[in-house]
Amino acid sequence: MAEADPEADRRMLENIADWCDRYTPLVGLDPPDGLVLDVTGCAHLFGGEAALCRDLVARLARQGFRARLAVADTVGAAWGVARYGTPGVIAKDETAAAVLPLPIAALRVEPDIVTALATSGLKCVSDLACRPRAPLAARFGKGLVLRLDQALGRADEPITPRLPVPDAMAEQRFHEPIAREDDVLGTVEHLARQLAIVLERRGEGARLIGLALFRTDGKVHRLEIGTGAPLRDAARVRKLFEERLAVLGDACDPGFGFDMIRLSALVTERSDPAQTGLAGPDHAEDLAHLIDRLGARFGLRRVSRLVPQDTHIPEFAVIAVPAHGICGALAAPSLVDQDTLSVTRPLRLFEWPEQVEVMAQVPDGPPIRFRWRHVLHDVAVVEGPERIAIEWWRDDRGNKLTRDYFRVENRLGMRAWLYREGLYGRETPQPNWYLHGLFA
Repeated sequence: MAEADPEADRRMLENIADWCDRYTPLVGLDPPDGLVLDVTGCAHLFGGEAALCRDLVARLARQGFRARLAVADTVGAAWGVARYGTPGVIAKDETAAAVLPLPIAALRVEPDIVTALATSGLKCVSDLACRPRAPLAARFGKGLVLRLDQALGRADEPITPRLPVPDAMAEQRFHEPIAREDDVLGTVEHLARQLAIVLERRGEGARLIGLALFRTDGKVHRLEIGTGAPLRDAARVRKLFEERLAVLGDACDPGFGFDMIRLSALVTERSDPAQTGLAGPDHAEDLAHLIDRLGARFGLRRVSRLVPQDTHIPEFAVIAVPAHGICGALAAPSLVDQDTLSVTRPLRLFEWPEQVEVMAQVPDGPPIRFRWRHVLHDVAVVEGPERIAIEWWRDDRGNKLTRDYFRVENRLGMRAWLYREGLYGRETPQPNWYLHGLFA
């Protein structure tokens, strides 16, 4: 007796499904104790379907698992034979002969339906196959008839893969496991060249690339890198995974080595050949490569760019967007280029402007001294004002006071961005002062 742990069982089944990905990328879960693999077009890599079954059962046995396998044209037939029949490979024209002798429970119907059918004297699939369908559906539900048709191949039953099916894929198997990082990266570059041929033929490039490293003990390491622009360059793919592996370190332990490596283009995008100039470097491509490297090290969601907006209000003048989402659209300079004639503003603003105490020679004049965070600063140089009127539709508090911004520098060289909120004597009797940001 042992206490049941369904959550641990689910995780174990998912781990085994990850490992079975070495045979086919189409692996579906059949909880609580089953997997469904679509090996169409994959069996020849292992010497046929029978050899694939022997290899899979032997590898699982070495890991401490007992498995029953059946290969059939339909999911229902394979499911029923694996659990209630003689495991093995069912020939294409022998599906009905293999399914009909099985008990009705092999059709994946509810236990109460099996009991009700047994009470009526129907115990085998053959007892149902020879009876009219309408009475069965009326008494036991359409699900029973559907399961019968699925098992016999009269109705389609697609597999729902646990992982997304890649747009393109290349893999390499090894007779002797490899463990050195240089060997892994060399294999990645080799597989990337194979992917590039397929993608170039389609006129596409990869935007999300996945790497699966299958260890000999059954563990699978999965790595993903995103790209800022469609990518087909094998050398750059290797460089990006080199950056990724450098970040992971011991988290990607090879153990006793990897016996299979798969490189997949999970997301692709149209990539037409570009005419490059004969003089000068391609800055857009260099920037995309930089964003890819930063994304490989820190994650693409941590790499952002500030895009100017059509407003003068500092809080809304720029927005942070994922860098990889717009670097492919660098042909629109209005989105990313800084206007060199615009006024100078801090690169980084405070999340909320901080109120300060200011002394000025005249009430509506520039500051000559201000106190910020309990420290008094004497102003040596001041520029301004830059007057900004708040847009009425952006304010939800009824506060539409005009701002006068000043760029000030104290006697120690610190440069700050101050503003006075409200026009003196017209919008407010006593304007407040705030520090909005600091210059580098």
